[in-house]
Amino acid sequence: MRHAIPAALAVAAMALPAAAQERPELTAYAPDYFASDWGPGPRIEAGFEAACNCDLVFVTGDVLPRLLLEGESTRADVVIGLNTDQTARARATGLFAPHRQDTAALTMPVAWTDDIFLPFNWSELAFVYDETRLATPPESFAALLDAPDTLKIALQDPRSSSAGLAMLLWVKHIYGDGAEAAWAKLAPKVLTVTRGWSEAYGLFTDGEVDMVLSYTTSPAYHVIAEGDTTKHAAIFPEGHYLYTELAAQLAGSDQPELAQAFMDYILSPDFQGMIAEANWSYPAKLPPEDLPQAFRDLPRPATTLFYSEAEAEALRQPALDEWLRAFTR
Repeated sequence: MRHAIPAALAVAAMALPAAAQERPELTAYAPDYFASDWGPGPRIEAGFEAACNCDLVFVTGDVLPRLLLEGESTRADVVIGLNTDQTARARATGLFAPHRQDTAALTMPVAWTDDIFLPFNWSELAFVYDETRLATPPESFAALLDAPDTLKIALQDPRSSSAGLAMLLWVKHIYGDGAEAAWAKLAPKVLTVTRGWSEAYGLFTDGEVDMVLSYTTSPAYHVIAEGDTTKHAAIFPEGHYLYTELAAQLAGSDQPELAQAFMDYILSPDFQGMIAEANWSYPAKLPPEDLPQAFRDLPRPATTLFYSEAEAEALRQPALDEWLRAFTR
């Protein structure tokens, strides 16, 4: 509801210097989904602005390609939404400053010692299915490869999707030199390869495919937001690849104090408390007992697979070449 402003106050406000009325601006580069109405950005923006007396502005798009193109001329003060399979290329730019956070108490399945890239949430890759459409899902990765070709799957393109790239490394971690043969067995079951996660998941929820590449935490969305308990992540004994999202601050930021304040905010209880039901992932620093019940009820893989950034970068192009050969036969 709007209220009338007394004339004297209005005149006083007009008399203030423009600089006194303006708040400093912090520019954050983020993926498209992040600042959407259904993403975590709006809640994070409101929470941070309440504490910083500033304007947090999200600039969305493909974060890493934009940074590589802009270099030292980038407008970004901070970036959020990179993942661990991209950090070698991001680090090589020399654009980033240390985050200055204590990561010893992170609640992640791997130890984290990186002083540049700071995790804010994580999950593991998984194939999600609807029990009403697929009563007997594959119980292992091997069973998925051996499933009838009538099984229809949606994947994301590793050239445009960070989840798709993580999928390459998941297959490589399990099958090693046999990864190309594994892709060749999976390819006939792949109905479509989409540019990003949203398109693939939309095909799944529309009933166009039986399984979709997503995350072990995806079913929690359906339980909490829709009251739907029919969606599940197929948990495989071979293990599931870790997918961690990261933030970092730019060394050349013209708002270094605000950038540091944002990094401080990321591991705060306020920020971490938003993540589960805003980004539908496990927060990087939140005790399991503080998670929503639907997250506590999720099955967890017995084995979490992970490559260091050096390993991931070394494998990226060979794994992509294997994938392309399998899907162009």
